[in-house]
Amino acid sequence: MRQKFNSIDEYIAIFPKDIRCKLQELRQGIKETAPNAKEAISYQMPAFKLNGNLVWFAAFKNHIGFYPTALVIEAFKEKLSAYETSKGTVKFPLNQPLPIDLVKEIVRFRVKENLNKQ
Repeated sequence: MRQKFNSIDEYIAIFPKDIRCKLQELRQGIKETAPNAKEAISYQMPAFKLNGNLVWFAAFKNHIGFYPTALVIEAFKEKLSAYETSKGTVKFPLNQPLPIDLVKEIVRFRVKENLNKQ
C-alpha cells in the first residue's frame, strides 16, 4: 500500500536529502512563478492549482516527473528535446541540474492558460 500524503512537505520528507533538495528547488520555482497558486496533493503527488490544476511533480528512482499537461509538451517540444517526454510528462534526470528557468517558463504558460479559461 502506497503512503497517503496530506501535504507537499510530507511528500518531500520521505526522500533522501539529494532528492529532497531537487524537489524543494522545483517547488520553489513554481511558487515564485505562480505565487497565487495553491499547493495540494493530487493523485498522491505534489500539485499546484490555480483556476484548476496547474502542474504536478513526483520523484522516481532515476528522475523527477513534471506533469504540465499534454498541450505544454507539444508547445515546448523544441525546448524539451533534451528530456524524455510523453503525452503530458517530462522526465528530469536526477543526475542533472533541474532546468528551473524552463520550468518557470512552462508554469507562466500554464498560468496564462488557466486564467484564460472560464
